[in-house]
Amino acid sequence: MLTTSKNGTAAATDVEPYRFLYLTDLLDCPVYAGPNRRKLGKLTDLVFALKEPYPELVGLYLEHGWGKPTEFIPWDRIERLDERRAVHVKAPDSGETYPPFVDQHGWLLADAHLIGRTILDLDGRRIEVVNDIQCLESKGRLVLVHVDTSLAGILRRWKLGRLRWIKDDLIPWKKIQPLSIEDMSKTDQVSLSVTRSELKELPPEDLADALEELSGKEQEALFSALDSETAAEVLVEAEPRAQRQLVADLEPDRAREVLGEMTAPQVANLLSNLPHDDKAELVELLHPDVAGKVQNLLADPEIRAHDLALGEYLAYPADTTVGHVLGSLRASGRERWCISYVYVVEQPNNLLRGVVDVRELVLASDETRLGDIMSAPVVSAEADSLEKTLREIFAKYHFRMIPVVDAQDRLLGVIRFADIMRNVEIRAKE
Repeated sequence: MLTTSKNGTAAATDVEPYRFLYLTDLLDCPVYAGPNRRKLGKLTDLVFALKEPYPELVGLYLEHGWGKPTEFIPWDRIERLDERRAVHVKAPDSGETYPPFVDQHGWLLADAHLIGRTILDLDGRRIEVVNDIQCLESKGRLVLVHVDTSLAGILRRWKLGRLRWIKDDLIPWKKIQPLSIEDMSKTDQVSLSVTRSELKELPPEDLADALEELSGKEQEALFSALDSETAAEVLVEAEPRAQRQLVADLEPDRAREVLGEMTAPQVANLLSNLPHDDKAELVELLHPDVAGKVQNLLADPEIRAHDLALGEYLAYPADTTVGHVLGSLRASGRERWCISYVYVVEQPNNLLRGVVDVRELVLASDETRLGDIMSAPVVSAEADSLEKTLREIFAKYHFRMIPVVDAQDRLLGVIRFADIMRNVEIRAKE
């Protein structure tokens, strides 16, 4: 059975000793070398190598100031860490000092790279700040296991750590990962946040709220970790001030990818919040068809159906079987949002003849033809219909999307209910 003494060291003789140490209890401790306890300086920082599952201490960093070289003391030269008292190390093999610190790929300095950095708390999806880190010393290693976001970490830095009336607020390192190890170790510009895979699980609205609370560098780091589709959704949800900042930091290729995931009205709403020069540069990155729609919207903010129409929809001839349609859908890799309705069209002019809800396809036999289960005539919007008319259609029929047709009933595209509601929200904010 494992028991611990008051100082956190394991007391059982058959179990490897361990103890927890806080970074702030070690910082500024005097560093003594050799049996004669010659003082080298004060501990400036702990250097960790980013490993799985926990970063592992590789050495101590000493900064002397006054133009003197730094020192790096490898972990295997450390004899004892007495928290809040002193650090004891072996004497340098040669000379009076250890070699200067040279940064390595995958290394991070605990104080310089972590303390004061903003993180996303996955549980509460709140913005927190790292005030301290907790390390575990065991089996001849020292690893970083938690970050502390409580006031207690600040008190320890002020050497008031003995005041235990404030509890630690520890977040496991496994839940917190650097957005970019290379950037963190080389430029010291990347904050901590949730991992890239976990970012995708957060709703765009929550990510947008988080971005708006971050500083410029942290904001840029979080946004750069998103795939283009998620980045576009977050950009749409963000407030104008955050939109301007995020767009200003985008490289042309990245901007082209993100804008390509947005509808023309969404791009127009975004550009309307930007300075004229930035607006012109971004329009040049758009596909010519989208650029034309965006410029029309910027000139005339009254939105019409053809401005909102999307070209991603499902359309088949009336004699197509249900089995063929379902097989095509499984192999298509289409976005989920466009798999709501199947439109029945007559070629060669793409004339709209009927519509089938995808849920009806699931219940029908594979041999059933679309023409036998389609609903006709189809509720649709004319290309020049105003946004007010579109809202009325959605309110009356409760469709997830409606088709847009020209005067000859040729199918031009579809409009999503979500896009209409987004425009309403934007106007309400304005």
